[in-house]
Amino acid sequence: RILNKELAGQAEGNCPRCQLLSMLRKLIRKGELLVCPGVYDGISLRIAQKVGFDAHYMTGYGTVASHLGLPDAGLAGYGEMVDRVRTLSRISTAPLICDGDTGYGGLLNVAHTVEGYEAAGAAAIQLEDQEFPKKCGHTPGRRVVPLQEAAARIRVAAEARRSRDFLIVARTDARTEHGLDEALRRAEAFASAGADILFVEAPETEAEMERVGEALAGLPLLVNVVEGGKTPVLSRQRYVELGYQVAIFPATAFLAAGRGIESVYSHLKATGSSAGAEGELADFMDFSRTLGFERVWEFDRAHADVGER
Repeated sequence: RILNKELAGQAEGNCPRCQLLSMLRKLIRKGELLVCPGVYDGISLRIAQKVGFDAHYMTGYGTVASHLGLPDAGLAGYGEMVDRVRTLSRISTAPLICDGDTGYGGLLNVAHTVEGYEAAGAAAIQLEDQEFPKKCGHTPGRRVVPLQEAAARIRVAAEARRSRDFLIVARTDARTEHGLDEALRRAEAFASAGADILFVEAPETEAEMERVGEALAGLPLLVNVVEGGKTPVLSRQRYVELGYQVAIFPATAFLAAGRGIESVYSHLKATGSSAGAEGELADFMDFSRTLGFERVWEFDRAHADVGER
């Protein structure tokens, strides 16, 4: 009955997940910037929700690093990634844009990946034109597939989605090895193939970013803000002026977490105690509330008399 009710709700477009799908499209508006923090596990997502972002970005780099302890170099497969999409979507109360890498294989794999991500609860999938194995977009050694093959990935992705509100983010990594002109040519081809959001990875100057905004003004544009990466880190208003509607910050959280964890671990190793490191730690009870323990406590209170019957 529950399954039938959910399917009926999807058909009518009024199930909670359907509402998240339509919400993401409404959040992307000309003259505004949708800021999406990078999330990669339950803790980062819970904190993002506590802060109050309107949408989240499941970062491939952070997901692979936190889940497997490996670099973002094509080492995680579809099964591992879609499982993380499912886990984060179950928790998230805001639309989730999810990194789908290259689609994990040929065109049939791309279709399977889109179907799987959508069924797992993502509101959008990001697909790129790199060769397999892919690499993080702000690291060296990236190669792209021929344009015809890259455009076919986007066309297949657009055809495979069940809902038109499930958005396709089309990314090109051509700028670094082939120049900005080729990257723009590919982005235009992706738009014709059915992409909803265009993502030209790693422009290296504000002037290049401005060219992207001018050349691709017909569709929403996404900027990837990686602190220490190739693209300038600018103000929110400046991104809007350059023509972007979506900004993802995939690395911000795990870079902050990495520094914080290393700092307290170093203190612990040096002193043998956490005493003196309290200023670098979250309050334990506040943190527990962020993770949802209040619901557990309320449940326990509501059923406190069960053992007495």
